[in-house]
Amino acid sequence: MPDVEEAPLLEVPETEVLETPESEVDILPEENAGLNKALDTYRKLIEKKGGLEPLSEKDQENLEKRIKEIENREVVEKIEEHEPKEIPCEKGKITIGPPTLTRFEKARIMGARALQLSLGAPPFIPIPTTARISLDIAMEELEQRVIPITIRRVLPNGDFQNIPIDYFEK
Repeated sequence: MPDVEEAPLLEVPETEVLETPESEVDILPEENAGLNKALDTYRKLIEKKGGLEPLSEKDQENLEKRIKEIENREVVEKIEEHEPKEIPCEKGKITIGPPTLTRFEKARIMGARALQLSLGAPPFIPIPTTARISLDIAMEELEQRVIPITIRRVLPNGDFQNIPIDYFEK
């Protein structure tokens, strides 16, 4: 290896450390800053709906009452108690989502199967004469519902349903 000269280290001057006054340290962010901002925006929207005239005392009281109701609502961030479970799938009865494959599910299945075919997996059907690429074979296999695959549809609470591909309408 050729000899390489090391570059000299540059000295960086020290910067002054600014101290924050104690009064600024004591200020803590509000507990419900997001809620307060949303309520202020709500108040402004209601006041603007009235147009040029300010709200009457009755309208102002109703607005304040609604804001108090919103403030007193319990905020649920995450429910820990629910354990995700499988929803049983009976023949021809799909309870989560449409009874047909969505375009996203079709795309995912065809892409995965085309990759398998291009990597040397054996096809489940005789290769059509019109097939030029592995995606054409995957599309034909999907149309004939011969791919042994199961679609898992999940609800927001974690419950899911595993649906074999032949349960879907064509």
